[in-house]
Amino acid sequence: MRKKFTDKQTKILDVAEELIAKKGFEGTSVRDICTKAGINVAMISYYFGSKEKMMSYLYQYRVQRTKESFSEFAQTIKEGKPEMQMKEIVNYVISLLFKYSYFHGFVTQEMRSLDNVKDDLLEFYQTCVGRLDEIIKRGIVSGVFHNAPKSEDILTMIIGSTLFVIRNKNFYEIYVPANNDTQYMKEAEQKLKNSTLLSVFALLDYDAD
Repeated sequence: MRKKFTDKQTKILDVAEELIAKKGFEGTSVRDICTKAGINVAMISYYFGSKEKMMSYLYQYRVQRTKESFSEFAQTIKEGKPEMQMKEIVNYVISLLFKYSYFHGFVTQEMRSLDNVKDDLLEFYQTCVGRLDEIIKRGIVSGVFHNAPKSEDILTMIIGSTLFVIRNKNFYEIYVPANNDTQYMKEAEQKLKNSTLLSVFALLDYDAD
């Protein structure tokens, strides 16, 4: 069942996410969150139970928001050519995963396996697959795509490749020279977008000419 967050919970989760993005999960205390949110420490227990449980809620909240933002984005490009839509969606999904890459430092497999989070993730993945499927069909009909790979396989490739890069910085940074972490993340994201687009369009047998 989809979790509905109150305005107060949403405010706390937004603050927690902002601080964790800057300081990391371990470096962000409940007191830090409460101070910035303008609440007392007892409110965390009241609304979430504990810091760890709040992380579960935060992950679910982010998945819900990501699904909503993806749907809105897909709507804005729906009139574009199939090849343009495919490029924009690949770039958009990779950008989202990089933007919220800090989640991978504290989101455990157990957390992802919670029924409410699984349901939200499944709904998000199915939304992405449905949109990709529409684009592929339009491309086939219009003649710009000559092959129709499975949409779920394309999504798996996009997400899987991105998570590999995010989780294996010590490997990928060998091939992405950078002076600092900010530059590395920017360069790594662009490198991945370029290589993923080449792979996706090869699968689609798309000829730009």
